Formats: sequence, C-alpha cells, structure tokens
Amino acid sequence: MSNVDASPRNNACPVGQLPVSGQRAPDGCPVSARAADFDPFTDAYQQDPPEYLRWAREQEPIFFSPQLGYWVVTRYDSIKAIFRDNITFSPSIALEKITPTSDEANAVLASYGYAMNRTLVNEDEPAHMPRRRMLMDPFTPEALKHHEPMVRKLAREYVSRFIDDGRADLVDQMLWEIPLTVALHFLGVPEEDMDTLRKYSIAHTVNTWGRPQPEEQVEVAHAVGNFWQFAGKVLDKMRQDPSGDGWMFYGIRKQKENPEIVTDSYLHSMMMAGIVAAHETTANATANAMKLLLSHPDVWREIGEDPSLIPNAVEECLRHNGSIAAWRRLVTADTQVDGVDLPAGARLLIVTSSANHDERHFTDADLFDIRRDNSVDHLTFGYGSHQCMGKNLARMEMQIFVEEFARRLPHMRLAQQTFSYVPNTSFRGPEHLWVEWDPNANPERKDAGRRASTMPIRVGEPSRHAITRQVIVDSVTPVAEGIVRLRLVAPDGKAMPRWTPGSHIDIDCGTPDLSRQYSLCGDPAETNVLEIAVLREDQGRGGSTWVHTQVKAGDRLTMRGPRNHFRLDEDAGKIVFVAGGIGITPISAMARRARSLGIDYQLHYSGRRRSTMALLDDLAALHGDRLHVYAGDERHNDLAALLRTPESGTRIYACGPAKMLRALEICSAHWPDDALRTEHFVATKGQLDPAKEHAFEVELKDSGLVVKVRADQTMLAALRAANVDVQSDCEEGLCGSCEVRVLAGEVDHRDVVLTRAERDANNKVMTCCSRALGGRLVLEL
Repeated sequence: MSNVDASPRNNACPVGQLPVSGQRAPDGCPVSARAADFDPFTDAYQQDPPEYLRWAREQEPIFFSPQLGYWVVTRYDSIKAIFRDNITFSPSIALEKITPTSDEANAVLASYGYAMNRTLVNEDEPAHMPRRRMLMDPFTPEALKHHEPMVRKLAREYVSRFIDDGRADLVDQMLWEIPLTVALHFLGVPEEDMDTLRKYSIAHTVNTWGRPQPEEQVEVAHAVGNFWQFAGKVLDKMRQDPSGDGWMFYGIRKQKENPEIVTDSYLHSMMMAGIVAAHETTANATANAMKLLLSHPDVWREIGEDPSLIPNAVEECLRHNGSIAAWRRLVTADTQVDGVDLPAGARLLIVTSSANHDERHFTDADLFDIRRDNSVDHLTFGYGSHQCMGKNLARMEMQIFVEEFARRLPHMRLAQQTFSYVPNTSFRGPEHLWVEWDPNANPERKDAGRRASTMPIRVGEPSRHAITRQVIVDSVTPVAEGIVRLRLVAPDGKAMPRWTPGSHIDIDCGTPDLSRQYSLCGDPAETNVLEIAVLREDQGRGGSTWVHTQVKAGDRLTMRGPRNHFRLDEDAGKIVFVAGGIGITPISAMARRARSLGIDYQLHYSGRRRSTMALLDDLAALHGDRLHVYAGDERHNDLAALLRTPESGTRIYACGPAKMLRALEICSAHWPDDALRTEHFVATKGQLDPAKEHAFEVELKDSGLVVKVRADQTMLAALRAANVDVQSDCEEGLCGSCEVRVLAGEVDHRDVVLTRAERDANNKVMTCCSRALGGRLVLEL
C-alpha cells in the first residue's frame, strides 16, 4: 500500500468531466453546489454534523469536496462496508494532517525530533493485526473491571468539590481531568500537570484534524513537539523497570518477547496517541452526553428514577451526539461507493456521526430515544479490525459519570450559554458545559446515603434486557377461559412505542428475575396503548399465574421492548396464517395487517373448545369468511390437506404449541424451503451440555481475530470475553437478535428462528446457542 499516492489533493477536482450531480462548483468541478460549499471547519458542522449533512444523506450520499480534497461519505451501510474492508480502504491517512502546515511549523516539529509513526489507528495489514492481538488483553471487559473502583472514587470526589456551589463548568471542573487521570492510570503513566497535558492533547487534535491559521501553526507545533518529547521521556523511564502496571508496561514486556512486532517507534507513537485517545474522546463524549440528557428534562428525570436505563442511554448518546464525528480512509484500488467510481489514491472523509442518523438503519434517527433497541449499532467506535479498543473503558466511565450526576444532582439543568467547539473534522465536544442547580435541594442533604450508593456497571455493550419502561395497566379483561387481555398505557398519557405485527414485549412478573415474553395482539395503529393476552398456565414458570392473580387496573409494570423477530413479509402474494391456542396473539396482529394491505390471506385458528379461544368475536368481525375456526370438540384442522398443494409466492405463518409446529414442518416439507415461518414459545435444542460438546475456533473476518470457544462456553460468551460486541436478547435461540453472518464452516444449528432454507444455506448463526460442527467457523464480525 505504500505505492499508493498519499499526497494532499486540496483544491483539486478529481472527477474530470463526469458529473456526480447535475451542477458544477464555481471552479467548474462537476460537483453540486452544496458539495462545493462543504466546509467541516465551520461552526454549523461543529455544532451538529448530522444536521449539516442531512442533504447529503438524502440526496447525494457521497460527494467530492473541492475545499477539502476529500470524498465525503455519509450513509450507514456504505461507511460500515468501508470499515469492513481495510485493504481497499486503508486507514493509513487517519492521523495525517488534514491541513498542510507551513515550512516554519514543520521545522519546529523536526527540531523536537517529532517522528510520529503508525499506531493501532492508522496501520495497514499485515503489520496491524499481529500487534493488535498482542496488545489487546488489557482491554477486555474482564481486565477492565478492576478500574471501576478508581473511576467511582474520582467521580464522587470531584462532584463533592462543587456540589454545594449551585453552578459548575462540568468540562473544566470534572469531565476533562477524570478521563485524563484514568487514561494515565490505564497506561501506567505517572500523573503529570493536567493543564499542560490538556494543552498538548488539544494541540495534537488541531495539528491532525484541524485548520490552524498560519500564525497558530508554530505555536501548535511547539506544543506537539513538547508532547512528543514528554511521551519519549516517560517511556524511557518505564523501560528502566518494566514490571509496573499499565498498558504501556504491558507493551514494553511484549516488546522483549516480540521485538520485531512491538518496535521502539511503535511504542513511542502509541504512548502519545494513547494519552489522547484514552481520555479526549471520553471527556468529549461525556460532555456531549450530559448536554444531550439535560436538554431533555423528561429523559433526565427518567434516568434518575430508573438508573438501569443508563447503559443504553449512554449508547444512545454515543449514537445521537458522539465525540467522533468522522474518520479518514485512503482508497488503494479503483472501486465504487454508493454507485460513484473512486480511483486509487482518493481520500475519504467517512462521517460516522452522519451514519448514526441514517433513517435507513435507525428509525426516527433524529429522535433521542434512550430505549432504542439498536443504539449499540452506532459507528462512533468504528467497526471491524480498527474498532476502538478502549470502547469499554469509555462506556464504563460514562456510565459512572451519568449515574453520579443523576443520583446526587437529579435537579441539575443546563445554564444559559453559547456552546463552542475546537474546529476540526473528527473530534468534537463542547469546550465548556455550564450547569446549575439549587444546593438546598440536593438529595443527600436529607439522605446522606445517596452520596455513596452505586448501581452495577455493565462493562461492555448493554443488554436489551436493561432497556425498561414503566407502563400502567389500563384494564384487565377476561377474553376466554383462563385468558385475560391487558391494555397497557404510558404513565404520562403519551404515545406508546411503535410496533409491527409479530412483535413481543417482556414483562417483569413481580421481579426482574421472573421476566416473560408476551406477543402484542392489538392494533399497531392505536398509538396510545399496547395489548397482550396471557394464558394462565399453573404448571408453567410462574409468570402467567402472577399476571392472573396479582395484576389489576392501575398497577405499574416494568416492560421491555417492543421487539420483532417474527416479521411479516408484506410483499408476499398470499399468506396462510395458522394459530393454536394462545398462539393467536401475534397471528391476530399479522392478519389485521394483511387485511389492511390487501394481501390474499386465510386465518386458521385451533383450540380445545370455543370457550378457551381468545379474541374469537373480534377475529370474526374483522376477517369474516377468511377465518376458519377449529374447536377441538367440533372439528380439527387437517394440516396435511391444508398444505397438500404448494403455492408459489405463498407464506405460512404459524404460532402455537410445539406439537402443532412440528406437524406443520412435516406437512410443509414439500413446500419451498422458506415458506414456513414459525414463532416458538420455548426452545430446548440450545441447552449446553459441556460433556457432549467440543471446543472450536471462530475466526472474525472483519476484526482479524481468532476466538476459541470452550466446550463449556457459548459462542456469544466467548465473543464478549474477547471484547467483541454482539447484541442478544433471549439467549435461548428463540428471538434471533444475536444473528451473525457465516462466511465459512458448517453450523450446528440449535435455534428455532431460522427457516429450513436458511439453515441449508449455512450463512447465518445464532451465537447464543448454535455451535460449529467442525473445528472452525468464519464469521462476518
């Protein structure tokens, strides 16, 4: 890759006479006028990059910026694909100066012996991955846990310094110093003068991603040069006794074992880059998060009332208003992005903050929703082999800071102010964040215990089980023998979360340890209510009995979701719906939707007798002669006859007892492989018996890692232990949320999610329960 031209192309037009849009820039370059005007150093970009680039996401997802000399990429799928392919899209320019500096400034840097080399951020293969693997262990969730007490102690001490003042600049008085202290502790660097290191860090940011004016460049160069020498002196001192704690000491010891992989220049560059990366992004991210949370008082109040929301709130803050606005990549071979031809040597500014607001991936992307169930999909930490190694340290710190503020200063609010940012393309956070509150209303003045209480911190990506919502039971109505329908509404009377047919919610049945899933059975168009129907099963696990005996109108319940892993194919030519017993709940919503779309459908509903079959009157009124009822004391559904003749373009959706679903599988065996879609109540195939399992390896194609899965360990657990984010929900093979694409290797499928055709295709795996038939799987992770 060193043969690729990496020289700056500022103010150049690379697109010849092939117009990217119907307009030309003022200099004649065939790009749109808005592309010609793009300037990431303006205040509009600094204040809100996603809004500044909304036009591009919607109209021109990739465009050339003559001012910058870069192609700008704005959509989620394209940016994730660029991260995934680190060969075609080299990270080598990630730390290159985006603004060329003067000869005088360059001479100043040279006088300090400045020789910044490759780091984990901007290194190409094959050198990058061996170093990353060698240096990764201290970043795993298990290794990071021991930093938590120190972070908590610092947060408590810093808040105590200003809690009685009634006003504070959170950036100056806390959010810069603590992440810097934690970063130095993590690296093993002795704590030096905070103000000086902050100046160095800002100078490094401006030097790399900013546009310093000629008169500023020399001053910035001196600060960066001093930073370089500081890093070298600390590293030299560490080498005298490399037995200390911290990542740099760890790196020095690894250098002795593998000097050809961990070199002197590499350690020096990582020392300097690590100080910046380990604290500046966290400081900025927390400041952005607090600004966002306090701008939404209702959300801030909810977090104070329910701290379990904090982990996902942090992810949503990182998505909605993260501290990394963009990264850069160099095209190494002629390629295409979003239909635009890119030549080798083209430079890309991939605006991850814009991708995080892409409606194609995030529904209502501009909405700040701390219960969003795919917030963790954000690209703020990057993706693939160059994903931020320190992501879980940042998550830990942010969770602790938000919890400390929410517990001790729940009445805190934003002060009137104008927010300013250091102009640069990539790192962003307010320079100051003034907040205020009434000290007389501090909760700990009445309850001293609030000062020291804490909540458990999740080191790693949050589980969807942590995303809770309080709901009020509007009514409890019997709808059949042993079945009640619950109508749930929001405590404040506002709209409930949107949902689609096939969705379910989780309800805590008296305790979070007794959480059960119930399919939604109402009308998605009725926005202020969610409906579930619950069958009492006295031999069950206790959830339904609790609902029937304890829940009454006016009660407050804890809910998670909605989530949908049983989606309706709205493009189907015809649909056969089959429901058994309480399995009518998701099917009823699907049939309602098919009717509204004008899809040809039939609804076959079986039960022991009519008195035990829920929703019969409603279904008959809505579906007329499309509804076929099979009460056991009257007649039975002949599934073999129903499915005797396969129909092209027809889907079969079924939910009900396991016996019925097994019969459907047999009776539809001669249908197209993907015709039958089922929803199961329980799964048993995924249960792990270590005595009957074998260990295997999982190669992560996008990350360049190889993870070993023990015989007594699920694939999901092994991936999380290796610092790899994989979302999950049921962890029983029921829901499909932990699905990962398979590139090679044979899968031992143990889920009840995939269709027969999907299993035969062998290109998907549910990591919570399925395993490898052989010794290795290759996954797209």
